[in-house]
Amino acid sequence: MIEQTPSKLIVGTRGSELALVQATATEAALAAAFPHLIIERKVIKTTGDRRTDVSLSEVAKAEGTFDKGVFIKEIEEALDTGEIDIAVHSLKDLPTTLQSRYCLAAVLERAPVRDVLVSLKPGGLEALPKDARVGTSSVRRAKQIQWLRPDLKLSDLRGNVPTRLRKLADDGTYDAILLAEAGLVRLGFISEFPNGERSEPVIEVPGLHVTRLSESEFFPAAGQGAIGLEVRAGDAASHFYAQSIGHRETWLRITAEREFLRLLDGGCHTPVGVYSSISGDEIHLHARVFPDEGGTPKSGEVRGADPLTLALELFNSLS
Repeated sequence: MIEQTPSKLIVGTRGSELALVQATATEAALAAAFPHLIIERKVIKTTGDRRTDVSLSEVAKAEGTFDKGVFIKEIEEALDTGEIDIAVHSLKDLPTTLQSRYCLAAVLERAPVRDVLVSLKPGGLEALPKDARVGTSSVRRAKQIQWLRPDLKLSDLRGNVPTRLRKLADDGTYDAILLAEAGLVRLGFISEFPNGERSEPVIEVPGLHVTRLSESEFFPAAGQGAIGLEVRAGDAASHFYAQSIGHRETWLRITAEREFLRLLDGGCHTPVGVYSSISGDEIHLHARVFPDEGGTPKSGEVRGADPLTLALELFNSLS
């Protein structure tokens, strides 16, 4: 423990329903570990939250950043000015290499990592009719859908999780949409544990059906399901607080996944799926990489104990 820690900590977060749930989880963990710590929250509206009228790629191009960078720019600026001490992110929104003045200090215990198909009719991908319209803002998800079901029609989809669900249920624009399982679980739209059925109802949104897509069928994003805690690089106190509530197994897994993405020089816009699991001391790392020029993706998997070594082995095997 460092010699002196401040008695107050300011947590920064986006204002979406999911972001606030993640901030609440972070604050609860801090309060349990440090009962006398005063914890305050600052909600920050990002460019990505303000601009939902156009695609992420268009917003990013206007801002001169990568796609998901539009969700972190203002939060990192608040770290710079000292308005906040810890930034709470959906980890998949963070670039694999942070600017030197920032540090990913820790991650909380991971939620489920899978993607899910939310559809108007039950049955999953196989049940979607030819030329069905699928909504997503993720290039990775779009590439995998095009590979698995090239007949489907893809449409851009923006907005927070509840907004996307309402668009599917009410607008008549989409037959299905793709989302992260973690977000639906954290917001209470589905249970953490599947009920054993192929498709499950969406809680409090009648007429929608969720199919959880196996990681081996539909590869998730690096860091998906994890909550990342970012601090100023030189802020020892905030780093200490964040690390004190971090989850080691999740850290090992996301380190391997993010290092693989870094070696590929891939950001959040890159069509790469990568996921991991741990059994005992052994990490099992899988990846699927879609070529920029199109065509069949490269897939691979490796096992071992050191996450950085594993990422390099997987990268070399697919190069």
